[in-house]
Amino acid sequence: MKLGVVGLPNVGKSTLFNAITKAGAQAANYPFCTIEPNVGVVAVPDERLEKLAALYDSKKITYTTLEFVDIAGLVKGASRGEGLGNKFLSHIREVDAIVHVVRCFDDENITHVDGSVNPARDIETIDLELIFADLETLDRRMTKALSMVKADKKYQEDIDRLNIMKQCLEAGKRLSTLKVDEDFKAFIDAQFLLTSKPVIYVANTDEAGIAGNAYTAEVQRIAAAEGSEAIVLCAKLEEDLSSLADDERAMFMEEYGLSESGLDRLVKASYKLLGLISYLTAGEKETRAWTIVKGTKAPEAAGKIHSDFERGFIRAEIVDYDTLLECGSFNAAKDKGKVRSEGKDYVMQEGDVVLFRINV
Repeated sequence: MKLGVVGLPNVGKSTLFNAITKAGAQAANYPFCTIEPNVGVVAVPDERLEKLAALYDSKKITYTTLEFVDIAGLVKGASRGEGLGNKFLSHIREVDAIVHVVRCFDDENITHVDGSVNPARDIETIDLELIFADLETLDRRMTKALSMVKADKKYQEDIDRLNIMKQCLEAGKRLSTLKVDEDFKAFIDAQFLLTSKPVIYVANTDEAGIAGNAYTAEVQRIAAAEGSEAIVLCAKLEEDLSSLADDERAMFMEEYGLSESGLDRLVKASYKLLGLISYLTAGEKETRAWTIVKGTKAPEAAGKIHSDFERGFIRAEIVDYDTLLECGSFNAAKDKGKVRSEGKDYVMQEGDVVLFRINV
């Protein structure tokens, strides 16, 4: 799953990306510093794995991961090709969700493309460019559907839906805010439009604003109004934290009154945003988290390990993570009747610890 990190130039996208991935993406005080997108893979924090590994004396721990793509700063007119806009918009089209970084700090040494810090205006600038690009795409789809409906009336439903989507965009709203049923949502998703992607806002502040300021409050208000999530963090501080050893990081966080890093909060929120859950496997060789989409059934989940597991699926022996820890071992949980035997129709749940029985 890919998340695209977007925003205006000089809002802290690449600094945040550096902190997320420790990949050293170039960060500089001029627009379009990032032209080709940097890509980094980051582990999803999961304290359950360490506890399970200790229980099984596992030799290896493998976390589930997310992929972050650092996309260059968009500017007003990007949908018309301004500032290499078309190229950057195509990069956004390839991700599953958007992390929108919004500048929430004043610093005369860091240029703002519009001359001042204004979160509401900056968010609107990005949204409008994505909306303009989607309207252009919708017009092409509408033209095609209108030509097809003459031969086949079933395309009328497509035209009706496209009109509703167009009205939403013309009202200045992203398609992700449109309340529709699952069938309509599937239709929207099939159009691969920019504004249909879910969004997390990152209110990037300075160290003094970690507890919040007027700028971050504005971002949180906008996010709440559209049903999105906003995370307040200081990208520069997060970058510094990412370079420290574990014990130093803990001391540093305590000094700033942080119980959890902003990055951990962002990664967890991104995981949730994409509708993902983890099931766990554990043994002497490895304890591991596996990523699946919420609603996945047991055979498909087994297929994440190997395609043979899905094909040869017999049953899944499952115990809840907390129950397993209480019992002390899988066998002890089994002796107490806490391990369930689930078949092909079982829908996997967050935190299931699983042993798949297969026949291959």
